[in-house]
Amino acid sequence: MKKLLSKLAVIGAAALSLGLATAPAHADENFPLDRAPDNTENLASLQHGAQMFVNYCLSCHSASLVRYSALEQIGISQKEIEANLLFATDKVGNTMTVAMRPGDAKTWFGVAPPDLSVEARARNRDWLYTYLRSFYRDDTRPTGWNNMVFENVSMPNVLWQLQGERTAQFEDVTDPETGEKSHRFVSFQQGKPGTMSSVDYDAAVGDLVAYLSWMSEPTQQTRKQLGVWVLLFLGVLTFFAWRLNAAYWKDIK
Repeated sequence: MKKLLSKLAVIGAAALSLGLATAPAHADENFPLDRAPDNTENLASLQHGAQMFVNYCLSCHSASLVRYSALEQIGISQKEIEANLLFATDKVGNTMTVAMRPGDAKTWFGVAPPDLSVEARARNRDWLYTYLRSFYRDDTRPTGWNNMVFENVSMPNVLWQLQGERTAQFEDVTDPETGEKSHRFVSFQQGKPGTMSSVDYDAAVGDLVAYLSWMSEPTQQTRKQLGVWVLLFLGVLTFFAWRLNAAYWKDIK
């Protein structure tokens, strides 16, 4: 038990330090978050999200707390995993790690990409959904990209071929009380089109976010279903306890 508690403490501390290390230097708190579609019970959506995660995210971001074999829980067979989702040197029982060394990642991006095992729980679905749809071209950034939700982010828009290239339109605003000037976001302007329409891209991102949410807690649906049965059991138990109490005290004045 002591060893188990020690391991849990180490994992918790690592997750906390990871979250602090990757927190934005300045995120636009005034930028509204869009509500992400809840597709965590849709197997087709989860399977498409898993495919997108392996194709677009796993080259930089690991998911070291998840094994490829866990994908069988969302209806992907072992043969399909081996044929479509594994890299040459990986096996079904391996965890989802990347070959890129943290030192190289820090040199290239300025910071090592975070592990995405529990990112959806740390950020929440709405944040991820809006973040992945809020990249825009910014020539002042080393990667050529910026983001409205995570200002000056080190990550480039890895989905730009699907979404296309966009620029952000701002306007100067002067605070009438302080006289301070600031830039206010107005809208995105589509430049080079992507391979997907905006509707299809939003749906694809919704699938990816659904998978990230599922991956952060694969047993969440089981937990919810079990919770319903526990509440029903407690309700029935409470009824019988109430009637037993009434029967016990009925002759006592």
